[in-house]
Amino acid sequence: MSTQPLLQRTAAKRIALPVKVEPKVSFANERTFLSWLHFTVVLGGLAVGLLNFGDKVGKISAAMFSVVAISVMCYALWTYHWRAYNIRTGSRGPYDDRIGPTILCGALLIAIIVNFILRFAEPSH
Repeated sequence: MSTQPLLQRTAAKRIALPVKVEPKVSFANERTFLSWLHFTVVLGGLAVGLLNFGDKVGKISAAMFSVVAISVMCYALWTYHWRAYNIRTGSRGPYDDRIGPTILCGALLIAIIVNFILRFAEPSH
């Protein structure tokens, strides 16, 4: 009888198993991307409305909201392609991002606060 353990791990042998990715994962990635784009369209519509029908403060706010909307679009596109690449290559890593949405919400909050400050600091006629 052998004195070696029955199940022995060897560092030299690695077994490569294919990772099966269900189609719903790709569709969820696309659905998330479209949700972010919907948000940017609404925010861009707000910016265009302020630009066309606003005064000087409205135009400054429109510029800030436009920058935030374009930033969100770029972030959403980059995240979509990053996740799609990781899904295609079978990466097991986490696909969530906790920093990006926090930064974008902070930028939106700053734009809203600046809008209120400019509006209330404006001398009334």
